[in-house]
Amino acid sequence: MACSSGNCSSGSSEVKLESVKSREDSQMIMMMDQRKRKRMISNRESARRSRMKKQKLLDELTAQVNQLEAENSHILANLGVVTRLRLEVEAENSILMAQVAELNHRLRSLNEILNNMSPSNSSSWDYDDDIDDDFFKPWNIIPLIASPNALVEY
Repeated sequence: MACSSGNCSSGSSEVKLESVKSREDSQMIMMMDQRKRKRMISNRESARRSRMKKQKLLDELTAQVNQLEAENSHILANLGVVTRLRLEVEAENSILMAQVAELNHRLRSLNEILNNMSPSNSSSWDYDDDIDDDFFKPWNIIPLIASPNALVEY
């Protein structure tokens, strides 16, 4: 077969060219498979690190929750103690206020008695020490003392 103007190619050179191309293609495919495998391995490793990081964060948060719950329990216990002490102080304060009111009342009564017994007012009657009436001897009266048992909680 004659070739015109150099466009002639033999069948054997085409086969060689195709075998070189197929070898290059297979090498290319192998390189792509190798890259895919490397990327898969890298992705798996990255996912493993991510899971480990997430687990570590979860463990830290769980420990923090436990610590905060313990602290909360401690604060609630202290609050209970402080509340009880406050109620005791309020009860004692109420008792003291009742005693102050009682003493003020007794003081006014004593002042009234003293005013009535003064020499200017005593001309109409004479004070006798032998009188057995507690009204005229307020120092013999048994005082009324408020106690916590007398209080009603509100």
